[in-house]
Amino acid sequence: MSETPIDSSKRTWLIASGCAGAVGGVATAVPFVSTFQPSEKAKAAGAAVEVDISGLKSGEKITVEWRGKPVWIIKRTPEQLAELPKLDGQLADPKSERKPSELTPEYARNENRSIKPEILVAVGICSHLGCSPSDKFTPGAQPSLPDDWKGGFLCPCHGSTFDMAGRVFKNKPAPDNLEVPPHMYLSETKLLIGEDKKA
Repeated sequence: MSETPIDSSKRTWLIASGCAGAVGGVATAVPFVSTFQPSEKAKAAGAAVEVDISGLKSGEKITVEWRGKPVWIIKRTPEQLAELPKLDGQLADPKSERKPSELTPEYARNENRSIKPEILVAVGICSHLGCSPSDKFTPGAQPSLPDDWKGGFLCPCHGSTFDMAGRVFKNKPAPDNLEVPPHMYLSETKLLIGEDKKA
């Protein structure tokens, strides 16, 4: 039986096309595998946000963005703080006992829902359908609010009301208090939103 002679041009062609296929496979695989890595935007979206509150005056609010959500930082007045304990009977969850692991870190499960009594840090999204409540800090009768209003927030979408600690009033569409995000003080005037444990 005679052997078939090897066609060197066919062999070269097979080796070349095999190498090209391997290079093409690697070129396709690298971008595909890299899609599993979080993008810079995604990394930044979950990153903690440092906030300077040195210029925040009593009765004022600033808003920062964390994970695509508005986070309110409010410096409450002594009068606003004094009203909080008086409202417990009107609130759906005055002691923030519902969904504590989701909505209220342990250090904020108090009357003020905060680390420092005067500073409230809360996510400005209603727990009903995700609208952003409006500031209604001025006490007294106002449209869509009770005559004995002590100050807080009103959700313009369906009328849920929250006190100055972000606690929801009874018989409102919103089922839960406003979320208190993880946060900590780096100094007297610097807040870190998104982390609450020192490394």
